[in-house]
Amino acid sequence: MSVVLLPPAETRNPMRAKESRSIGEVPVSMIERMTLILDAFDASTPTLTLLGLVERTGLPRSTVHRILDQMIKLRWLAHTSGGYRLGMRALELGGLTADHNEIRDAVSPLLHELSQRTGMVGHLAVLDGRDVVYLDKAGGRFAASLPTRLGGRMPAHATGVGKAMLACLEPNIAEAAVRSRLPRLTPRTICEADALNRELQQIRMRQGVAIDREEAVVGIACVAAPLRGRGAAPAAISLSGRADAMSFDRLARVVLEVAHEAGRTLFPRRAHWR
Repeated sequence: MSVVLLPPAETRNPMRAKESRSIGEVPVSMIERMTLILDAFDASTPTLTLLGLVERTGLPRSTVHRILDQMIKLRWLAHTSGGYRLGMRALELGGLTADHNEIRDAVSPLLHELSQRTGMVGHLAVLDGRDVVYLDKAGGRFAASLPTRLGGRMPAHATGVGKAMLACLEPNIAEAAVRSRLPRLTPRTICEADALNRELQQIRMRQGVAIDREEAVVGIACVAAPLRGRGAAPAAISLSGRADAMSFDRLARVVLEVAHEAGRTLFPRRAHWR
């Protein structure tokens, strides 16, 4: 299974990119135009119509239509009943990231088994700046209702996997990462730096177990734990489900156990748990 790693959120916000260009200024090169189109896709909108791409890129409709045809032929994009989505070439190139491939290959079987055993949606993610990037997603029909996808991003402070990995950083590094203004995804998102730092300290005291109580998606909660040998965690796993049906204590034990097993698989000679 391959993923595409998207650029940092601040560089791929199509509306911000559009606003940063002066009025009437349209990228000239084909590479710039293709990049604008690829950057238009994000975790919340993995599929876009032609009109949606025109609005997000600021390019003329005729230009977008012409480039889309070429990108489909070259497998950068695929045409679906709902519009356009990222194609197999983007996914294949994203999958060339060796470290992430190693993590995914080692952890995915455990994640899918865990999801099947609990009936919940499993996620495997890595930390990239202030975001998490999803390397794998496991689950049944309920998984489709969550706004996550392979290669997609979410703000780390609003997710269980993100908080689990932030808590593994040295406290001064974690504090620096969340010092500036944090986006609020739901009424329960922890956006204040002091409150988030206290939350990270609690996570450290729980062996790295992090809980997301409707902080990323209303009605959805999750329990996460980091994968690590020594020092910072290269990845984290989580189980997500309906907030009103979550057994946090039981799931914390299960997720932590699988995270430890995954860590031993990744780092057989230097596994060390705090």
